[in-house]
Amino acid sequence: MRFIDTHTHAWGANTNELPWQAEILPPAWEGPYTARDLITDMDAANVDESVIVTTPLYGRGMRANEYTMRAIEAFPDRLWGVGLMDFFQDDPEAVRADLRRVVGHERLLGVRMHACLEYAEYPSQLNRTANWITDDALEPVWAEAAALDTAVFVFPKAEQLSMVADIAESHPDVQLVVDHMAFPDETTAPDEAPWTDFEAVAEHDNVAVKVSSLPRSADEAWPYAALHGYVSNLVEWFGPERLMLGSDFPWMDDWASYEDCLSWFEEASFLSARDYSYLSHRTFERIHET
Repeated sequence: MRFIDTHTHAWGANTNELPWQAEILPPAWEGPYTARDLITDMDAANVDESVIVTTPLYGRGMRANEYTMRAIEAFPDRLWGVGLMDFFQDDPEAVRADLRRVVGHERLLGVRMHACLEYAEYPSQLNRTANWITDDALEPVWAEAAALDTAVFVFPKAEQLSMVADIAESHPDVQLVVDHMAFPDETTAPDEAPWTDFEAVAEHDNVAVKVSSLPRSADEAWPYAALHGYVSNLVEWFGPERLMLGSDFPWMDDWASYEDCLSWFEEASFLSARDYSYLSHRTFERIHET
């Protein structure tokens, strides 16, 4: 069975050509985690393909996605990508052109919005209620994403899920993907607001969710049983047809091994074989038409 890890990261060495903003590195990391490193970990965990979600390590400028593009070119049968861009520019046509450029490669699946972070060239400051994703200035992004039939990957906190629902309603032709289940933490519970705002998000067919980054949200070891209630609710509200598994590795390296980031589902008794087939590859194939 095909297994696609829908959320990984990779970056190269810190060079004059592609310099880092080093504080963006994952916890406890000092050096690169290359595409070849990722492929080695994928092979050990029996992962067929994965999606490199570009980190803000290189900012949002013209070179932001350079390493991701090189990784895809080096491993064209194994890797996909999600890019970054500057969403706020004086010229709306420049925004649209930049989006076309970022997703111009057939294996670039869309662009990411770090909704839960203050908007900046190198986003880092957490803001659970930031509302920049609802700014009217983003209309060129939504319009061009719809025209290109490309996805927008939104990373919110639970307090922002109502904003995601509003965007999904206003832009039904744009495929939205919510990263990391809106990142549950000590302030949320699977059966209480604001995290249960996901149920309203699920009413919009143009939204899918990545079931990813579980170790970072967990306060106990594999298989992260305390988070299974979040997952079971997502299965109920969205159906497995709109859910995708992801590791968030190596951002998880301080919490879990690569295999543990993905194998927890083996202990999730509420997931059927059919559920697993969608989460592991069929939802990805449907949404991205692979």
